[in-house]
Amino acid sequence: MALTVPEFTAIKKKGRKISMLTAYDFPTAHLVDEAGIDAILVGDSLGMVVQGKQNTLPVTLEEMIYHTQIVRRAVRNALVIADLPFPGGHESWPETLRNCAKIMKETDCHGIKMETSFQQKEMIARLVDAGIPILAHIGLLPQKIQAFGKYSMQKMRDELMRDALAVQEAGSFAVVLECVEPLIAKEISRELEIPTIGIGSGRDCDGQILVLQDILGLSPRTPKHAKRYANLHEIILSACQAYRKDVETEHFPEK
Repeated sequence: MALTVPEFTAIKKKGRKISMLTAYDFPTAHLVDEAGIDAILVGDSLGMVVQGKQNTLPVTLEEMIYHTQIVRRAVRNALVIADLPFPGGHESWPETLRNCAKIMKETDCHGIKMETSFQQKEMIARLVDAGIPILAHIGLLPQKIQAFGKYSMQKMRDELMRDALAVQEAGSFAVVLECVEPLIAKEISRELEIPTIGIGSGRDCDGQILVLQDILGLSPRTPKHAKRYANLHEIILSACQAYRKDVETEHFPEK
């Protein structure tokens, strides 16, 4: 039985830390779900992780729907959240509602993640009122990389607290804090009633999210905030090399 949005939010009150990972395909989503991870994010990070692009900006709504459909078919227990791709909640209200509703209807996901600030407070409230659960995302916003110029730690305490309180008041069921200075993330986590899900924001958030390929050792480089739990790069490379050798030396197929 899949976790529900209210059950996910209630984990904070139980005092248990929340685990989240990304997934973009059926086999890995199935394994992540089997591992007991609380929630799976089908992130627009697929633009970089799956498609090999420089950032998340080129990812389309159709691509998000395609990958979320695949992940949702693989998952039985975890909450499945889909990213709203660029330009996210900065389009008109009718267009944003149409895009979010399209994702929900065509993928059967449980909610939408949206990069936000206090400026999207009304938009979030209207989406929630329309029956679309929103996982807010504040701090470092990858969809604004062209404006930021680089990925860096977010240290503007008052602005971050303002954004966090605004998305909570608007009805978000949780909020991702990306690359927020850990002491600020700790303060926000204590202030909010909804869960905070950290990535590169220290150990005091209510939960953590990482890119699956980073923890598996499949990324070209492991980000500073991530921890590598396996080295699948070497395992897969070795297996492919062994296969090639067996084919060339006629050891496969066996006689």
